[in-house]
Amino acid sequence: MLIDKLKPIVARYDEISNLLTSESVLADIKQLTQLSKEQSDIESIVQSAKAYFSVLEHIAQNKALLEDKELGELAKEELKELDSKKAALEEEIKLLLVPKDPNDSKNIYLEIRAGTGGDEAGIFVGDLFKAYCRYADLQKWKVEIMSSSENSVGGYKEIIALIKGHGAYSKLKYEGGTHRVQRVPETESQGRIHTSAITVAIMPEVDDVQIDINPNDLKVDVFRSGGHGGQSVNTTDSAVRITHIPTGISVSMQDEKSQHKNKDKALKILKARLYEAELEAQNAQNKQARKTQVGSGDRSERIRTYNYPQNRLTDHRIGLTLYSLEEIMLGGLLDEFINPLIASAQSQAIGGIE
Repeated sequence: MLIDKLKPIVARYDEISNLLTSESVLADIKQLTQLSKEQSDIESIVQSAKAYFSVLEHIAQNKALLEDKELGELAKEELKELDSKKAALEEEIKLLLVPKDPNDSKNIYLEIRAGTGGDEAGIFVGDLFKAYCRYADLQKWKVEIMSSSENSVGGYKEIIALIKGHGAYSKLKYEGGTHRVQRVPETESQGRIHTSAITVAIMPEVDDVQIDINPNDLKVDVFRSGGHGGQSVNTTDSAVRITHIPTGISVSMQDEKSQHKNKDKALKILKARLYEAELEAQNAQNKQARKTQVGSGDRSERIRTYNYPQNRLTDHRIGLTLYSLEEIMLGGLLDEFINPLIASAQSQAIGGIE
């Protein structure tokens, strides 16, 4: 029962309150900080829990008065209001009990790659990246291109960017997967609709504490940067490829003229990819966790279809279709998909709390 989940949390909150007044804790800054944070993290739940306990007590009192000739009708009316409060508090508390994603407040690495569809896929990589950039601008986030590989028609084979801003991961974490686009390419003289696909990966930025890499597990290769058609971009071996030998995960970086800067960027992206792989492995082992996920972030999972002729965008995970593709690609209406995805994930998570 819900009340059985709440009592230990309230008891822990009261216990921490007592500990925070003890001389031993006040003299230990580290312990004081840890306990203060723990108390802050559960404060909202405790406040709602105490309100819930109060409502339950008043419900019990009014039920006891139902047979009273003078107070029975008044108690019956109050019970209707109390039952409504009880239901609202239960939904609020269930949402508060959903485990917080520790990555939600982090910056992210956005990685978009062209898939099937040739040049048209590469062009859509650029189009979707622009949409995310416009959305980031509206959120007052900063976008820094880490690496890009252009194709010959103005698109990208791959682009990786660091998006900095509070809540970037919480907002964009469900964007990972395969995005399919249907439209008539500019080069198509017959007006036939072409279908292509690109993949998106959303990886939280990680620090050295979360991912500890043994230098002996890394293979570092340096080479000369190359541009379109094989021409040389730099005359020195400034490009860097770092391979994590145990997993085979590899990152190449050549955008900077400095080998040191390329290596530093490559290592940061490698850490993010290793962390992403670790999260996927944990999710695969935790069946309940996968049940509460709207999308796994797996690039093989087709999550959206962008149909330009009909100005239609469909998210296949939640069955949502909007006929405002042009506006969405301008970034302003992207929340029309992001918010329902978040709500759906929360609803599924709440369903697991009795």
